[in-house]
Amino acid sequence: MSVINDPVQATCPAPHAEHERVLLGHGSGGQLSARLLHDVIVPGLGAAAADLSLDDAAVLDLEPFIAPADGSAGGGAGSEDLRSGSVVVTTDSFVVDPLEFPGGDIGALAVHGTVNDLAMRGAQPLALTVALIVEEGFALADLRRLVASVGRAAARAGVPVVAGDTKVVGRGCADKLFITTTGFGRRAPRARCSATAIRPGDAILLSGPIGLHGVTVLATREDLGFDADPQLRSDTRPLHRLVQAMLDAGGADVHALRDPTRGGLASALNELAEASGVGILVEEDAIPVPPVVAAACDLLGLDPLHVANEGCAVAFVHPASADAVLAAIRSCPEGAEAVRIGTAVADNAGRVALHTLVGAYRIVDMLVGEQLPRIC
Repeated sequence: MSVINDPVQATCPAPHAEHERVLLGHGSGGQLSARLLHDVIVPGLGAAAADLSLDDAAVLDLEPFIAPADGSAGGGAGSEDLRSGSVVVTTDSFVVDPLEFPGGDIGALAVHGTVNDLAMRGAQPLALTVALIVEEGFALADLRRLVASVGRAAARAGVPVVAGDTKVVGRGCADKLFITTTGFGRRAPRARCSATAIRPGDAILLSGPIGLHGVTVLATREDLGFDADPQLRSDTRPLHRLVQAMLDAGGADVHALRDPTRGGLASALNELAEASGVGILVEEDAIPVPPVVAAACDLLGLDPLHVANEGCAVAFVHPASADAVLAAIRSCPEGAEAVRIGTAVADNAGRVALHTLVGAYRIVDMLVGEQLPRIC
């Protein structure tokens, strides 16, 4: 059933392209970020990048690189594990402000974000690299504490840090500390999840409440007082064990996974709808928004659907396996509050519609401009 035919979308005006300057909004994870990728970054990387799916991580085919030199079958012990696109790689940078906030800090966030990007392609993490850019004058005690947080988060996730780099830049050339990571993982043989694999009829599952990370960081940075509420804590955490449980229950029926970080749930759903060429219909009353997040968003004029998350995942699952996968998610501590929030549909390809509490329908678009700067 088509719920939206020719919607009129009212948005705030976007910056004019002729200004030819990078704006904060280009890092929002919304419409400007998408334009920057499609118009500037991907074209500049050459022909090979033109076919990128823009998933959270890339699946590598190592067959050409590990074939034995004598041309015989096989490539040595364990080589089959590295063939047929089973190796996954991702890279990310973290520039959160403030560096520490209720529920986490930039060190743990860097590990969790990288592990989760691997998990969204069905991979278990194998190793991380970590590069630090430190501003001159940054307190060594703070640096020790944040690097130790990287180590603790990596140990808890079961993934070693195997290489790294440190650079120091002059005062004013960075804001205290930036972290860049690269993660390597091995994809489960049963995993087929990709942004392009969603099909009409797929159930949309969400592993937990939305908006906690973005509102927590904003409240801490601006000293808004919300952070005094013990319920307001970043949801940053690793999700690879939860994804493993999902794949154990649903296998190849888990069609797509995405962690809705920058740009929130709205941007994640729009990216997936466009990549797969399907429409998405979401039920507003099914989306779990914690009361403290709802109150903060009401006061600040924010939409919880656009607020960043760091510890939940959205999954598109074949309807035959949806109940089993949902039960598997709920069996994990990080997915105890998982819910089904909607369905992929054949109509309105590339668009996301919200069935509102009053029974109407509205388009859910990507964020325009910058709502919450420096949240990951």
